[in-house]
Amino acid sequence: MRVLVVEDDFDLGGALTRLLTRRGFHVTHCTDAAAALQRMEHELFELAVLDLGLPGMDGLQLLQRLRGRGHALPVLVLTARGGVGDRVAGLNAGADDYLAKPFDPDELEARLRALARRAGVHDEPRCGELRLDRGAGAFYWGAQALELTPRESALLAGLMEHPGRAVTKARLAALAFGADTPSQPDAVEVVVHRLRKKLAHTQVQITTLRGLGYLIQEGRPAGCDGNG
Repeated sequence: MRVLVVEDDFDLGGALTRLLTRRGFHVTHCTDAAAALQRMEHELFELAVLDLGLPGMDGLQLLQRLRGRGHALPVLVLTARGGVGDRVAGLNAGADDYLAKPFDPDELEARLRALARRAGVHDEPRCGELRLDRGAGAFYWGAQALELTPRESALLAGLMEHPGRAVTKARLAALAFGADTPSQPDAVEVVVHRLRKKLAHTQVQITTLRGLGYLIQEGRPAGCDGNG
């Protein structure tokens, strides 16, 4: 699973990166909130480990901004602030779990994997029989590989991180187009339209949620608009 570590201490950030990498996670390390926000706009993460004592925008402010933008990313707060009031503040700001420094590496891994399970995160995202093979970088319907463009793949991966949950159009645009996010309002719709055609033979449906974005789910639910 892909983990974003937000820790301004280079030594601790490096140690966390090495620790989690050895335990099978793919880790990206940022040293401040602004860099973390930028990475989250253009990359997909399953989990985040967040220090509260960040320079500039602190960890609590970053959490509040993430939740205000609708990010459901599971966040583990890892900090030297171990008081009850600090834990309550972190949880109220949107943290999913809290671990005080110094910590036991086994406990950190166990808590992260528990967060992933609660959030329904899998190493191999699935929606019905549609799955993403991260190693191969390819999508499969059963045993059949789908022929997708890089932008189609990036957008579909974004939708499949949390099947059944809405993903905003802005986030999908950032994932599909990166730094070259287009100004044309229908750019994402064009990619979604192409994806729908390529998924037409499957039982997976991309649904438009007016004013919210898109979601992917198995089957065509009654009363939902599959166009747009």
